[in-house]
Amino acid sequence: MNEKTLVILAAGMGSRFGGLKQIEVVGPNNEFIIDYSIYSALKYGFNKIVFIIKEENESIFKETIGNRISKYVKVEYAYQKNDDVVSGINIPSDRVKPLGTAHAIYCARKYLNGNFGVITSDDFYGDDAFRVLSNNLDNTNDYIIVGYPIKSTMSENGSVKRGIIIEKDGKVIDIIESSCEIENDKIKCTPLDSSKDIFYIEANHPCSMLMNGFTKNILNTIEYTMLDEFNKHLDDLDNFELLLPDIMSKDIKNGQNIKVVTTTSTWMGITYKEDLDKLKKFISNSINDGIYPNNLWN
Repeated sequence: MNEKTLVILAAGMGSRFGGLKQIEVVGPNNEFIIDYSIYSALKYGFNKIVFIIKEENESIFKETIGNRISKYVKVEYAYQKNDDVVSGINIPSDRVKPLGTAHAIYCARKYLNGNFGVITSDDFYGDDAFRVLSNNLDNTNDYIIVGYPIKSTMSENGSVKRGIIIEKDGKVIDIIESSCEIENDKIKCTPLDSSKDIFYIEANHPCSMLMNGFTKNILNTIEYTMLDEFNKHLDDLDNFELLLPDIMSKDIKNGQNIKVVTTTSTWMGITYKEDLDKLKKFISNSINDGIYPNNLWN
């Protein structure tokens, strides 16, 4: 059986939420967001899960999610370590913050064979989104973005980071990682790259919620980009992150085709604690509608 791997980014600190969002209970039988993602991933053909975590969180991940999931699917653990970088980069030894989503994928490189999907551990993507990702991941040289209308991904409780998809003639020409907030009837986007100007987009503009599909080619781009990008930010090595949207933008310039696919799913997140009750209610309604069983693993 061919491997179809789903990579789950779970090394983030969850600072704004106030702890490990990845193990916050959201379902009626102590399910986490990760449970719902994995349940749908298995349903639509994924057969290997790679958790990217901090090494010090391994025991809590195995106790709370890994051990029960391993009964149903092959599970691997990759550690996102700040010293796992290409030669020539000297990250400050006292830096605690992970080095970014692209670096996380680099740290999982030995577990990746062929095309693979990527999600975050603390976002709820919806069942249909995994069907769409799985169906578009087979036998393709394209990268995949599962796009969501940005207004549906916003929080009423503060600004959020989003990868804004810029398209022209049906092709993705850029992905601008931005801090976004609602301003009147539009979305104000402040690029994390300070050299880019603030811009405004409509409520239905597509954004990337880090639900992507990749070929192994992205590992090569991450590796050769890493040294150059960190050396450009020698004055900010305590904070600079190597992000997947930036790597994807570089590959676009090198001729890589990126396909944006749509889903009927609703994205939900818990950037702030106030978002938690809304997500729990959404999951309860989804169970009542028959999308998920009341108990995912029994």
